[in-house]
This record gives sequence, C-alpha cells and structure tokens, in this order.
Amino acid sequence: MRLEVDIRSKSFTSANGKRQEVIGGIAFALQRGEVGVVVGPSGCGKSTMLRILAGLDSDYQGHVARPDGARLAMVFQEPRLLPWRSVEDNVRLAAPDVTDDRLAAIFGVLELDAHRTHFPGELSLGLARRVALARAFAVEPDFLILDEPLASLDDALAARLRDEIAMLVASRPMITLLVTHSMDDAVRLGDRIFLLSARPARLLHAVPIEVPRAQRSNDAVAAIKADLARRDFSMS
Repeated sequence: MRLEVDIRSKSFTSANGKRQEVIGGIAFALQRGEVGVVVGPSGCGKSTMLRILAGLDSDYQGHVARPDGARLAMVFQEPRLLPWRSVEDNVRLAAPDVTDDRLAAIFGVLELDAHRTHFPGELSLGLARRVALARAFAVEPDFLILDEPLASLDDALAARLRDEIAMLVASRPMITLLVTHSMDDAVRLGDRIFLLSARPARLLHAVPIEVPRAQRSNDAVAAIKADLARRDFSMS
C-alpha cells in the first residue's frame, strides 16, 4: 500500500480577479506503516494540499495516487462534532461497524470513558480533539490525515495528546500524514519530515528519521531538531 503525490501546480482566482499560485511543486511518497509530517509556514498551502490528497479538490496540475479501496479518515483543525450527538454517537455515526471492544480500546487510550454520554458543548477543546481522533481511528483507516490536531492546546496537554496519537498510530499499520507547525511534534511522531517553502509551497527537504519512533530519547529528538535547523531554507 502506497501513497504517491506529485502536485506540480495549484492556483485559484482571487476575488479581485488575479490568479494566485498556492502550490508550486510538492512530490513525495509514503508506504503503509509510515508517518509523514508536513511542516511549513502559515498560509503556504498545507491545507490546500490536504484537500487534494483527500480527494476534495481535483482542480490542480499533477497526479495523486491513493491506494485502491483505501479507507480515508481525516482529523481537521477544528473537531467538527455534531453538537446534538453524544460523544459515543459522534464516533459511531462515522464508524457504525466499530465493535464494542475496539471502541473501548480507543476510548481507553484517549481517556474518554467518562465522557461517552457527554455532548460536545460540555467538552473542553482538548477533549473535543480526543473525540475527533477517536472518530478517525474507529473508522480503521488505511490512510489517515491529521491537520494540526494539537493546535491551540497548552504544552502539557499537547504532549499528552501527542503520546496518545503515537500509541494509536502504532496500533494499526496505515499511511499517516500529519500537518503541524511544531518541529517537536514532527520529530517525535514522524518517520519522514517534509519541509515546505512559503507560498506557493514547494518541497524544500524530505528528511528521513532513522531512529524508530519508540526509541527516540529527548537527546535524540534534540539532535534531530538541531540537524533540521541547520538546513538551507532558501529557494534555489
């Protein structure tokens, strides 16, 4: 199972009639079991790229090959929960075939057992993000897209949720693509890091991380981040 991405160009016409280029060249591939992490400045085109990869935008130049018949799950920047449905109902609506045991395992990892009957309006942002993650993993995806799932969380909560994401990703062999602004999250969660330029987004570096995720000590993470910081981010 393999994801192949070759987005050569993506543009749109703005309200003033001018043509705006959003993506200028992004190409990479990911295998089943790999976690790719996309890092780039705000507004560079990351969310546009994710819409293309999810099949929500076909108006671009290039080619994206997703695995045939692959189940897709996506966690957006906002949790996007149905406010009139309970936590459990929000998850079961997306994954009606999920077994009780599987759902219990996911809720256990994400510490949601006590919130099954709560409604989104009763949840903190951190809990709502956990529900969005539970919904995605309950689908048992072959291709998982995570669009800044830790944004707007304090450092301690983001670190806890990052560890929970790592546990869930390790529990199922799938293709995972994460977008984040945090280099710490990128290094701790990713197998390969894709560094993008400012808009229009171009792939500057594709950096493999040789140390397995489960074996990355704080010292190893610091060394990898230092290596990334030394790279040339100027456009050639």
